[in-house]
Amino acid sequence: MNPESVVVADAELRAELAAYAQRQPGHAALSAEFSTLLDDPENPFLRERLAGHFTGSAWLVSADGQRVLLTHHRKLDRWLQLGGHADGDRDLARVALKEAEEESGLSGLVLEDGELFDIDKHWIPERKDVPGHWHYDARYVVRALGSEQFALSEESLALAWRDIRDVANAAIETPDGDDSLPRMAKRWLAR
Repeated sequence: MNPESVVVADAELRAELAAYAQRQPGHAALSAEFSTLLDDPENPFLRERLAGHFTGSAWLVSADGQRVLLTHHRKLDRWLQLGGHADGDRDLARVALKEAEEESGLSGLVLEDGELFDIDKHWIPERKDVPGHWHYDARYVVRALGSEQFALSEESLALAWRDIRDVANAAIETPDGDDSLPRMAKRWLAR
């Protein structure tokens, strides 16, 4: 990517983060932290930046908006939204859509509106030869307009469509206290 394209892409992400902070004032400080990461001389869109890097995730909803597709993540052994590393791509909405397609095997997926739905900073524990590090996760709404028959990828132990109301009401306890699935479900239901 040429330097001008990087400046434009980063400016677009900054604008997304600023708009998100306006809609979600409780995440304003975290949004500012995401924006600051863009100024780091070490590329924060590459997983090799072990101090922390950007990831993109999909809040993948059914056509009727009543269910969300979740993955039982193989490496983390937790139920999560679909998503993954940017691997150099500075368009995190595109990353979220690509990861949703790859991890679900679904076709007919569309990015709902292109605006940030949620952001989250979470710790990824050490695994084999990769030290523990931070993920700065940008989350976008993706809608399944075609068949809901998913295909399991090597990333997942299982995939399941879950009623969003059940996700919102679940007391999902994780070792690190992550409340992001219920938070996103409640945000979705409040739309």
